[in-house]
Amino acid sequence: MSARESLNSARSLKSNLKIHEYQAKSILSRYGLPVPKGEVADTVPSAEAIFTRLGQKPLVLKAQVLAGGRGKAGGVRLVKTKEEFLSAAKDLIGKKLVTPQTGSEGVVVRRILIEEATAIAKEFYLGIAIDRKIALPVFLASPAGGMDIEEVSKTNPSLILKEPVDPAKGVTADQLQKLSRHLGLPAALQNAFHSLTVSLFNIFLELDLSLLEINPFVLTQNNSLLAIDCKMTFDDNALYRHPEIASLRDRDEENPKELLAQKVGISYIPLDGNIGCLVNGAGLAMATMDVIQLYGGSPANFLDVGGGATQDQVREAFKIILSDGKVKAVLVNIFGGIMKCDVIAQGILAAVQEISLAVPLVVRLEGTNVALGKKMIAESGLKIIPADTMDEAAMKVVEAAGKTCPS
Repeated sequence: MSARESLNSARSLKSNLKIHEYQAKSILSRYGLPVPKGEVADTVPSAEAIFTRLGQKPLVLKAQVLAGGRGKAGGVRLVKTKEEFLSAAKDLIGKKLVTPQTGSEGVVVRRILIEEATAIAKEFYLGIAIDRKIALPVFLASPAGGMDIEEVSKTNPSLILKEPVDPAKGVTADQLQKLSRHLGLPAALQNAFHSLTVSLFNIFLELDLSLLEINPFVLTQNNSLLAIDCKMTFDDNALYRHPEIASLRDRDEENPKELLAQKVGISYIPLDGNIGCLVNGAGLAMATMDVIQLYGGSPANFLDVGGGATQDQVREAFKIILSDGKVKAVLVNIFGGIMKCDVIAQGILAAVQEISLAVPLVVRLEGTNVALGKKMIAESGLKIIPADTMDEAAMKVVEAAGKTCPS
């Protein structure tokens, strides 16, 4: 995978606001969509009170975390007695859940959703996503619900129907029929399905979502339709229009380095490599990542301090990069325009002096006040490796990180 592909993948995972299942289902309910009866608890006593209100019946306890794969990780429990219920609640609330998406560090379960269990006759998948190639929202429907839709697309792509929708026209009657036929829904449920589908599309447009998934969307044994699970991801760029949605952000599950970067006005996205990058300008940052990979290295992050960063922002950016334990070397690549090279040099020197620098640092400066910036670094007495070109900088930082550059 190229550096740009890695970045795009990371962006798709974190750049938009995700909300919890219970929050998404609350939104569905407001738009009249059917969801199981349930409540949220953040302590065992509050969970026990919910058990009393819902009554003695089969219940489902679901860990409310933003990572997928909860079920396989033991984050979804079906219980039939009060003893089973209390045991599951104690086992989930306040404990770490490790899923394929959380990594080995896991995530703390701070609340659980408690719902009445549903007698399911058939499971489906129904979602809406933005297809950036055609610049339209697209319905995704599959009769193979309850499964990883990415895996279904690989192993049996014919099971997934993709139906683009023109927002100016809305979902047409023909499209509703195609979606319904593909899912194999009974004729008696056509009207209910059509109403549900139109409501989903209205939610998607009105709240500026980038992804909406109902998985599973089910046909119950009572012959009704129900959204058993729901995921919603919102376009960050549109949150200024939806303060009520922005307020749903769960900062407890966000990367603290990303939160700090947002606070100081820096664009930062963590990646899987071991070479930290501090660059000004998104285009130069992308090119820097590419040239590092060209010489056999792997970027640990995308970090753009912007065209007019202050000395304090540069210092904070440096701290963010060095707080990543995977980083084995750092490359600073700055083209001074509005931002002057001497300001960058001051920020670098302040950060290096403040933090105990335990990894090699390669600095390439070019542009406004470059001679002064280089002079300041050269006379600092600090162990900083200078470079004049991007190629030279990339070769030096890859070597410093412990890899041999290709000849």
